[in-house]
Amino acid sequence: MPQFGFLGLGIMGNAMAANLVRAGFPVTVWNRNPAKCAPLVALGARQGGSPREVAAACDITFAMLADPAAATEVCFGPDGVLEGIGAGRGYIDMSTVDDVTARAVAGAVADRGGRFLEAPVSGTKKPAEDGTLIILAAGDRGLYDEAAPALDRMGKKRLYLGAVGQGARMKLVVNAIMGGMVTALCEGVALGQKGGLDGAEILEALDAGALANPLFKGKGPMLLKGEYPTSFPLKHMQKDLRLAVALGDELGQPLHCIAAVNETFKRARMAGHADEDLAAVFQVIKQ
Repeated sequence: MPQFGFLGLGIMGNAMAANLVRAGFPVTVWNRNPAKCAPLVALGARQGGSPREVAAACDITFAMLADPAAATEVCFGPDGVLEGIGAGRGYIDMSTVDDVTARAVAGAVADRGGRFLEAPVSGTKKPAEDGTLIILAAGDRGLYDEAAPALDRMGKKRLYLGAVGQGARMKLVVNAIMGGMVTALCEGVALGQKGGLDGAEILEALDAGALANPLFKGKGPMLLKGEYPTSFPLKHMQKDLRLAVALGDELGQPLHCIAAVNETFKRARMAGHADEDLAAVFQVIKQ
């Protein structure tokens, strides 16, 4: 059985790595804050001392990191993945980054003799815990096939999208649409409530018709309660919207709605809601 590594144990990474350990895979974990490794070690994982150590010891190493800066640091930094990768070992970065970062990491890994797959995921905390993420992979097809048993423990569906960069682009498209949907929901509920409508009845009307969807069902009650337990941090959604706008610049595609949504999320982040769930954007919208 291949030896797996897992780097990054935040809200998503912790749940994803736990699913691998519970499935019986041998897993070595690492996190910038070593204390976050303890629950997984209690489940049966081993703890690595650095990304270099994990990558050198494992056949395939996964990473789930916060943003392009973190993904770059873990790969290129001192004691990083590049110092341990090689000899056909695989590196699968599941972080949400831009296509430029994904290609830079892929090229560096290949130069060291390793194999690279980008595999960002669509889904938040609950799907990560349940192993029902959507995995958007691109890069080394052999590594994709080899990692399939592990990927299938973390996700309910996986797509192979071709060359490195296409996975990152697909993830940004998905999250840009999600950010727009949440913003539209918040604006509609705020409008209805200011017009004297009951918030629960607004959600009931939406859920009964063509606009029914799991996102509204999950986020709608948060708006009414004014409580935003973090499933997907607002700061990460704003980062993804920013990257989507940059991709639009790169490709010459106007993104009027997504750019406006990014500004709304930016305002919410600066208003102190960065670490709350993305639905907390409602707090600035309803004002």
